[in-house]
Amino acid sequence: MIQSLPPEGVLIIGLNILFTFIGFKNDVFFDKYRFQIGKIKSGEYYRLLSSGFLHVNLTHLLFNMFTFYFFVNIVVGILGSLSFLLLFFGSLLAGNFFAYYFHFKDSYYSAVGASGAVTGVLFSALLLYPEIELMLFLIPIPIPGYLFGIGYLLYTLYGMKAQNDTIGHTAHFGGAIGGIVITLFVMPEVIYTSILMLGILSIQAQTPLVNLKFVLVGQTILPQTLQHTSNQ
Repeated sequence: MIQSLPPEGVLIIGLNILFTFIGFKNDVFFDKYRFQIGKIKSGEYYRLLSSGFLHVNLTHLLFNMFTFYFFVNIVVGILGSLSFLLLFFGSLLAGNFFAYYFHFKDSYYSAVGASGAVTGVLFSALLLYPEIELMLFLIPIPIPGYLFGIGYLLYTLYGMKAQNDTIGHTAHFGGAIGGIVITLFVMPEVIYTSILMLGILSIQAQTPLVNLKFVLVGQTILPQTLQHTSNQ
């Protein structure tokens, strides 16, 4: 079913389309604004934000924007415009900060994509509307939102550990945590309606946070230098 978008949703999708297509046609523009550990270390902190509006290809863009499209109305409708913008940009930065610290020793690690922000919007919607049911491709039955959230984070944790694909799992996880924390900050009463989901997610969150601690003190063997750009 086609739904209308709030102005905030139109703005976010429009900016993603604009910056992504400029990046498609201009390699210098793409390289200047993508997420890259070494460049951020040297002081180009704007990449923590700008990389969230670039994508590696049309499929990457469409997947992120369609996911955003399905959940933006729930979040804007319940939280309001200003809180939604805080959530979106806060989740984007949370995802990229998490990726930055997780991959800190790999100066060549590079990534683009709005997935951190989109994942934050997704998990905010699951908290705000815990009875939501989702229909996934190839699965003809509705799945409770909290089960989808648990499965998504389990897949993300596996991807962070395996590091055998080009998906920015660390940004996804950071964005999800950012979305949850900001939602609770803006509307703390949701803790009473989503206590089961929050409890399970908090248990899952302990593993990557422990791993992050080891990364920061230099005790984790980081992956080999990436010569490609990860999809976030």
